[in-house]
Amino acid sequence: MKKDTLLKGTLILAAAALVARALGILQRVPIEHILGDKGNQYYGIANNLYLLLLAVATAGIPSAVSKMVSERYSLGRENEARQIYRAALLFGAAAGLLITLVMLGLAPMISALMHDPGAAASIRAIAPSLILFPVIAMMRGYFQGRHNMSAGGLSQIVEQILRVASAVALAFAFSAWGWSDEKVAAGASFGSVFGSIGAFGVMLYYARKLASADKASGTAKHASGGRRLKLGDIYRELFRLSVPIVLTAITVQMMYTLDGVLLHPLLRGHFQPETIDAWGSVLLQNAQSIAGIPVILAVALSQSIIPVISSAHATGDRAKVGAQSSLAVRIAVFSGMPIVLLLSVGAYSVNGCLFSSSRGSLVVGLLSFGTIFQIGMMVTNSILLGIGQPRKATMHALTGILVKIVLSFALAPWMGVYGLIAATSICFLWTLGFNILSLKKRSDLRVIDKGRWAGFLAAIAVTAAVLWGLQSAVLALLAGLPDRGALFFSSAVMGVAVLLVYPALLILFRVITREEAGSYPGPVRKLLAPLFRLRAGRASGG
Repeated sequence: MKKDTLLKGTLILAAAALVARALGILQRVPIEHILGDKGNQYYGIANNLYLLLLAVATAGIPSAVSKMVSERYSLGRENEARQIYRAALLFGAAAGLLITLVMLGLAPMISALMHDPGAAASIRAIAPSLILFPVIAMMRGYFQGRHNMSAGGLSQIVEQILRVASAVALAFAFSAWGWSDEKVAAGASFGSVFGSIGAFGVMLYYARKLASADKASGTAKHASGGRRLKLGDIYRELFRLSVPIVLTAITVQMMYTLDGVLLHPLLRGHFQPETIDAWGSVLLQNAQSIAGIPVILAVALSQSIIPVISSAHATGDRAKVGAQSSLAVRIAVFSGMPIVLLLSVGAYSVNGCLFSSSRGSLVVGLLSFGTIFQIGMMVTNSILLGIGQPRKATMHALTGILVKIVLSFALAPWMGVYGLIAATSICFLWTLGFNILSLKKRSDLRVIDKGRWAGFLAAIAVTAAVLWGLQSAVLALLAGLPDRGALFFSSAVMGVAVLLVYPALLILFRVITREEAGSYPGPVRKLLAPLFRLRAGRASGG
């Protein structure tokens, strides 16, 4: 089976993540229309718990499997790689069964803890999908170790297509039959089971294909290379590599799950029950879905930067580590900021265009704005892992979670849902700040030169003002159209404007120089070239 190059593999994973995120939002939009506030909370609670447990069961271990398998195959120790694969599958099967049984058995207790007993049915409905997903994750890790990203990427896309189609179909059917929000939310949650079955089928197909390729090439005949490994030794190595990755990977999902857990206990008695339910519906469905959009590129960058940083660190090239780290952080922040501005300043239009109304747009906008710190946190986490400092990344993430909890208790009773959002953003900022401090001690990291900060902040302010003005103007001009049409046109106009105005301002205010742009990927350089020529022409003309 043909191996994927690093660039091709990164593009495949990034495309799969983009499709998965788009389909995930596509799923939530019709479900949000079908369900009421309570039903949306039930679905959001079950989905967040499922994503958190899935991250605990799988995040990090597939990456560790990939690393261990790749090393063994490069050294000709194929037999050891196969032993690691079998051990990983055994762990995945056991973890999937255990977590599924726990969710089924403790669903009433979990939903009662969250003060939403009606969520128990949704938690139980989504639980069976976790039987297969840990095994699927181990298989994806093995294929990545064999330099084949196509299998994992395609399985992720198939999973999302089946999940979305079945979830929406079940929700519509149950709603048409007049069933309660509790049962409709449970039907939508059950869609994840169909997704897991589809993804598992794709991985089985690729597993058979890989086995046939190994047999044809003679690889299987030489599988005796290496020694006999003990299960205990395999799992010790797996967990040593994966635990720090797991703890940093679940930070974001932990934040979102904590919001679902703390919303009712902290706000009860301070706000009206109807207000709390409305906030919960918007936060768990609309805001968290939209806030997941800006981080897509950061996820791909975080995955691709690790081998680059690891290589430079292994040779002791401190300057290269600093240069590559600085470039990665700048690309992440510069590319993420326009999307963050669009979704935060234009939250009224985007929220109303995607969901049933623009209700709760301030919640959406504030949570979306905080994702710029999340983007920086994710990329710096990966850099710390690349330079062999996973414990630093873990410590910063754990203390950030502690800050989130303390601030939630302090702010939510008098600020409501906005206190929870502020606590989340401060958690991301806390973790990002300490990550940068650790990297500065170990490399020549420079996020943005001191002389460019004023220009960068000015570019943000001007872009935000332009977006706000365009949104107000378009909505005023199209006041006679149906609300959804006006909101769609407003979102589209702002989307085009941010792509034109923001990069032009970065160059105009000399935040990005021609020399620095020379280190950017080719397509980005081509897009920026006309802007540099325009600035040069104006400078010479003046």
